[in-house]
Amino acid sequence: MEKGDIVGHEFMGEVVEVGGGVENLEVGDRVVVPFPISCGKCYFCEKQMFSCCENSNPNAAEAEMMWGHSPAGIFGYSHHTGGYAGGQAEYVRVPFADVDHVKIPDELTDDQVLFLSDILPTGWMAAENCNIQPGDTVAVWGCGPVGQFAIKSAYLLGAEKVIAIDRIPERLRMAREKGGAETINYETVDSVVNVLKEMTGGRGPDACIDAVGMEAHGSGMQYTYDRAKQAMMLETDRPIVLREAILACRNGGTISVPGVYGGFVDKIPFGSFMNRSITLKTGQTHVQKYMKPLLERIQKGEIDPSYIITHRMPLEQAPHGYDIFLNKQDECIKIVLKPGMNGDGNGHSNGHGSEQ
Repeated sequence: MEKGDIVGHEFMGEVVEVGGGVENLEVGDRVVVPFPISCGKCYFCEKQMFSCCENSNPNAAEAEMMWGHSPAGIFGYSHHTGGYAGGQAEYVRVPFADVDHVKIPDELTDDQVLFLSDILPTGWMAAENCNIQPGDTVAVWGCGPVGQFAIKSAYLLGAEKVIAIDRIPERLRMAREKGGAETINYETVDSVVNVLKEMTGGRGPDACIDAVGMEAHGSGMQYTYDRAKQAMMLETDRPIVLREAILACRNGGTISVPGVYGGFVDKIPFGSFMNRSITLKTGQTHVQKYMKPLLERIQKGEIDPSYIITHRMPLEQAPHGYDIFLNKQDECIKIVLKPGMNGDGNGHSNGHGSEQ
């Protein structure tokens, strides 16, 4: 990231201007925009792998130096993925707009559909990658917004039991009360892996979802080791959850990783991964693939994503929002920002949100 970059890749709004090449949108249309930018015509887009689009990242060479190949361009994310201005703004320019949108029916509120832009499809794809079968148990590390939707999605896809792991009381409470998950506070147990074995008859979960990623918290020597290597610039990410998920997953099970990793990790128990026939599936979400099917589920009442919203704020209060989210204050789990909203000054607001 660079100074002056506009962040945010989870947004919706009203079309105010349409480019000459866009034939399926009009001024006034209400749309949700997916966070990956796709051309709709390349090899990967035709395979519905939209976050791997070959034509939307102008900084592809930069990404190739880091990752070997380039993913798609992404709104408000990093210059490795194009440096596109993001959605935490009054206006957003949307390239390939004819492909990268879904129109929203008038009867649905902003709160119901906003998360079609990212975290609802991300949680869904995370669960879908688990190849869930009837009777399966799924473990989800991280009860933030993506983890909450991964829990919901796992049940919708047929899981019998979901076990959620976190340390923040309000997140664990939401996972139980809204998601129907059993929960583990990892700060109160000696070994998450052992507890999961006990909860699954010694076998381990059929699938494990890492909804935490590179900034995992932890305790003990592993956490100290990762922090020390990061301080010495010898490691970029903290793969604490990934290590646990590999060791916890049953033989022949699946690990799904929607949590973001950016660079290099160390001390991965790859011998366990290989010798026990574990499958790993991951990737930036192919949001365009899931927007319409999930919109239909919202319309049918199968899921109402708005339950995850804990705070609404004017865009001008975004720094305060970042502060309380980072420091786990005011039971903050998910914030919606909206330009021009009148706030009440305490981090809550009196209107619907359309920018996130």
